[in-house]
Amino acid sequence: MIDPMTSPERRLVLLRHGETEWARLGRHTSATEVPLTDRGAIQAREAGQQLAELALNNPLVVTSPRRRAHVTAALAGFTEERRWDALTEWDYGEFEGLTTPEIREQIPDWTVWTHPCPGGETHEMVTSRADMVVNTAEAALAERDVVLVGHGHFLRAVIARWVELPVSEGRRFALTPAAHTVLSYEHGFRMILTHNVTPREGRQ
Repeated sequence: MIDPMTSPERRLVLLRHGETEWARLGRHTSATEVPLTDRGAIQAREAGQQLAELALNNPLVVTSPRRRAHVTAALAGFTEERRWDALTEWDYGEFEGLTTPEIREQIPDWTVWTHPCPGGETHEMVTSRADMVVNTAEAALAERDVVLVGHGHFLRAVIARWVELPVSEGRRFALTPAAHTVLSYEHGFRMILTHNVTPREGRQ
């Protein structure tokens, strides 16, 4: 594990893609390609300006293969080195495109954190994928900062696994469109440095 006393600059940045129409409406979006809205593009540029202030150390930039993610990275001013399937959004299966209220018409009290997604990923599958992302990112942190650009639910799962919580505890971490979270270390322990930092445009 990295000692922050000797490598205080090592940070893992998680950036959610900017607003899409489905995100605005609360529709669960995994494999469906939905473009950024005009507001989402503005958010991505604003997020880039915020992240520039972090003065990241030659960051390794990895994005989800979904267009909304790698377009957000480009608008934020990042040059991606890899598009990685492991960063795709939680597979919602039969619930793709539905809102939570619509799903609750079938299954009362449903959330992605507490209930299955028929035909999609199980919590165990998401845990395995999130752990792979955390372990891969942590290995890269030995050399440089890392920026992962992806999606709301899965990045929240990554945050939970970073701090050694079950994936279901991702429900405790909001992550709004184009917001970022910075993960790092303190005294050798993984910690959350900043969380859900929203674009300035999103605060107006």
